[in-house]
Amino acid sequence: MELIFGTTNQGKLNLIRSYLEGSGIRITGLTELPELPEEPVEYGKTPLENARGKAEHYYRLLKRPVFSCDSGLVIEGLSDEEQPGVHVRRHDGIVMTDAQMTEYYSGIAARFGGKCIARYQNGICVVFSDTEKYEYDGPDISGESFYLVERAKPQKEAGFPLDCISVDIKTGLYFVDDGCDPGNSEEKNGFRLFLERVLREHEAARSSAQSASEWRKK
Repeated sequence: MELIFGTTNQGKLNLIRSYLEGSGIRITGLTELPELPEEPVEYGKTPLENARGKAEHYYRLLKRPVFSCDSGLVIEGLSDEEQPGVHVRRHDGIVMTDAQMTEYYSGIAARFGGKCIARYQNGICVVFSDTEKYEYDGPDISGESFYLVERAKPQKEAGFPLDCISVDIKTGLYFVDDGCDPGNSEEKNGFRLFLERVLREHEAARSSAQSASEWRKK
């Protein structure tokens, strides 16, 4: 089964592919299509709302099964007004580059004495048709809390700008360190189980619709 992943972020594409390795689900990124579709405007206030909006947008353009994910960042100690939420890349009306994000969030860690506790909230939405849609934002696809720290390490992979200032609370390893698995096992299982369940339900719905169609023809 092929699913279009509504992202141009190669790092996220590689990550989801690693989560689904051996599942029989084939993931195609937007940049691998013959023509890159127009990006949607994000209006959602939560990761799930943004994931839903992006998936519905790309389905309308492509008319092929598509899913999208979105993340929000919550930092302990910040006021509601200061929380990045789904606007992780935006500050003072500016869309930050990877380097600017690292500088901005390491500055927040500095305000808390060099480190602070943060966590991601993830949402995912899969669209097969105008009437068949599945979505989820449970804690098992969001990973665990971690430290944001002031001192950065060299970035390892494009598309994950905060990994170089993110530290696993249990091991003390930076997310960019070899051997670091910052809650990814739970997150991997969460994403995989959700998508595998979605495909089973989709196949069941399709089989039921086909049986009903055949019955009507008799």
